[in-house]
Amino acid sequence: MVMIVQDYTKLKDKAEILKVLGHPIRLCIVAGLLGEECNVTTMQECLNLPQPIISQHLAVLKRKGIIKGERRSKEIIYTVSDPRIKGIVEKIFEE
Repeated sequence: MVMIVQDYTKLKDKAEILKVLGHPIRLCIVAGLLGEECNVTTMQECLNLPQPIISQHLAVLKRKGIIKGERRSKEIIYTVSDPRIKGIVEKIFEE
């Protein structure tokens, strides 16, 4: 069933989430965080990217409320904070 929304302005938040997840690095970060919490060093090793690039993408995800970071001692541990994200990302990775 196709759902047509008369007032497309109500979809702004949903479109913003899709826009943020539309970058492959951010999508990869979020998909990884669905499985477990993680710090920047581990992400850097998994993605084989420099820390500043990962930090830039984390900042975008945090600003949009998709993830959150919690300081534990000297490191920040990231988790997905928006409950809607799990379903979206799982659908993207469905085969």
